[in-house]
Amino acid sequence: MEILHVTRPVAVSDLQEVPFPSVDAAAPLGVLTRCPVAAQTPLVSAPMLADRAGVADVHVKDERNRMGLGSFKALGAAYVIAHDAQLGRAQGRTYVTASAGNHGLSVAAGAAAFGAKAVVFIAETVPESFAARLAAQGAQVVREGAFYEASMAAAQQAADQNGWQLLSDSSWPGYMAIPHRLMEGYLAMMDEVIRQMPAPPSHIFLQAGVGGLAGACAALARQAWGDAPRIIVVEPEVAAALHGSIAAGAPVQSGGPASQMGRLDCKMPSLIALKGLARDADCYALISEAEGAEGAGQAEAAGLRSTPSGAAGIAALLALTDPDKAALGITAASVVLCILSEEAEG
Repeated sequence: MEILHVTRPVAVSDLQEVPFPSVDAAAPLGVLTRCPVAAQTPLVSAPMLADRAGVADVHVKDERNRMGLGSFKALGAAYVIAHDAQLGRAQGRTYVTASAGNHGLSVAAGAAAFGAKAVVFIAETVPESFAARLAAQGAQVVREGAFYEASMAAAQQAADQNGWQLLSDSSWPGYMAIPHRLMEGYLAMMDEVIRQMPAPPSHIFLQAGVGGLAGACAALARQAWGDAPRIIVVEPEVAAALHGSIAAGAPVQSGGPASQMGRLDCKMPSLIALKGLARDADCYALISEAEGAEGAGQAEAAGLRSTPSGAAGIAALLALTDPDKAALGITAASVVLCILSEEAEG
């Protein structure tokens, strides 16, 4: 595992016009209180993982049954569509997106709930079982490109050609308002964690694809707990979008083959997430494919079955060497927070 330690805030160029992530948790909570399936997800103590990691406790926020959609992503796109519905502009609209995983389910479910349509572009590497889940939610599924970025380019082209609403979970120059609101939806999860934790954790491990979850959670954690936790962002080593951009001091595209951590296999960061994490995160860890698989196996042994993507934060914690732990200030007294971000496949 490779770890990049930084001194906050990190100076990153070309982000002057980019907003920081929202910390207005009341906004999504106000919408969710009217949703009959929006129950709080559990925060569980995982003593087996704590023993394995050599720390006092590991708290795991278990998002596997969020709103019946199987991941934290249920809080994002569906929240954007619900907001549009409040303004009377969702009915009959077609929302189009690209998805490396669960974001597409949130778009599809939100569109179905509010009388809209969903078109989801997926890469060639996305399993057919996931395409079937999208179709079952009523989405039109289109395969395009070898990686997420190619699928997103195709979705953007389709939006322009057909007058559809692009609903991405990433952000780039000229496309900020919708992903900013989408990330705001993720604050509901971190707000629950803050209320569920008996005291601030010493360390928080946050997995990242384009960075929406990590950016939103880190922003609210800093607001609630200040500098108390050390925040570690975790990515696949073949998709080091945030790690690479922080190291370069500018947004850069990562290279590399496809990752088995498919939900995190994003080569370009969301600019909103990048700006927030440059302010809020302390470290950027890259895990190998083997470390991701091992972490998912250890999570399953602890009764927390997920995917290598969903358990990537746990994987990074368990893969730390003794020198890594010393550099991160992890000791036998540490209390660690991880997010189990999605249910297992199959």
